[in-house]
Amino acid sequence: MISKKCKYALKALTFMAKNKDRSTPIFSSEIASKEGIPKKFLEAILRELRNVQILQSRRGKNGGYRFNKPPNEIYLTEVMRVIDGPIALLPCVSLNYYAPCEACEENVCSIKGVFETVRNETLSILGNTSIQSLVN
Repeated sequence: MISKKCKYALKALTFMAKNKDRSTPIFSSEIASKEGIPKKFLEAILRELRNVQILQSRRGKNGGYRFNKPPNEIYLTEVMRVIDGPIALLPCVSLNYYAPCEACEENVCSIKGVFETVRNETLSILGNTSIQSLVN
């Protein structure tokens, strides 16, 4: 299950993609208002997305947030990993955040194979779904 923070990040990015024809950046207050996201929480999320270069920002009267790269090049896996970390349901099957499970012997684990399949299918879907495709 994704966190509320991740859901808000995806909603904000989708809102921005819908409004990408605007020549000016979008204020966080506008996104918060239109998407029903608490403003302070959204500002922290947008800063995090800026820090990993998904977004860029500018202060002032003509400021706000805009994409650092096209929304069709930003995939759900990237956003989810930035906001929530691992996508895999078990740490022992995570590609980027591997950790052994407690009290488990991986070489004889009866559930690991199923969760590797779930991970692979999940990554296939999320890794091929861009922010732009959520708008289309």
